[in-house]
Amino acid sequence: MPTGWIDISATIKSGMVHWPGYPKIDIQHIHSLANRADANVSHLSMGSHTGTHMDAPYHFLMKGRGIDKLPFDATVGKARVIEIHDRESIKPEELKTHKIRPGERILFKTRNSRRCWKTDSFVEDFVFISGEGAEFLAERKIKTVGVDYLSVGGYRSDGTRTHQALLKAGIWIIEGLNLSKVKPGNFELICLPLKVLHGDGAPARAILKSLIKAR
Repeated sequence: MPTGWIDISATIKSGMVHWPGYPKIDIQHIHSLANRADANVSHLSMGSHTGTHMDAPYHFLMKGRGIDKLPFDATVGKARVIEIHDRESIKPEELKTHKIRPGERILFKTRNSRRCWKTDSFVEDFVFISGEGAEFLAERKIKTVGVDYLSVGGYRSDGTRTHQALLKAGIWIIEGLNLSKVKPGNFELICLPLKVLHGDGAPARAILKSLIKAR
């Protein structure tokens, strides 16, 4: 990868962490050069919300757009990484201090990045966007939101409420980012999911490049 770009994607591998009740990740080598096949070929088995991925409106809205209808400007362009210090959830009280503006692409860095990706076991008490926080972001009319674990909503609370508040407001969702190597600030973002026909979501590759020129 060219110098300056930071990969903020989770590496997909067999046995990696997945949302409880969703499909497990399994990668099997079907053909192998080592076994005198003409090429290496693998079989991938996973859910549409595996690792770093995007949620389409259709994930929670019956008549919502599929992931194949993602407008490129939702996830290609300037983005701001905001560090959240609350250890439970992303709430309006902390969001208000960051003067979030309409049309922004916002990625939230929490303790999840340094904590949750160290294990392949599901971490139940990850930091999520509270229902009130999601409604605050919807009111600010941001373009895209990204979080550093498997869901914008919590495992025990605000799962449906948070998703629906964001998706009904036309906000595109990136989940499963790893921002452990990223400092808060302004970046160029590229994040593109697989083009699945009317998909509820799809795995994606996400990268960032700082907009501050190195001296």
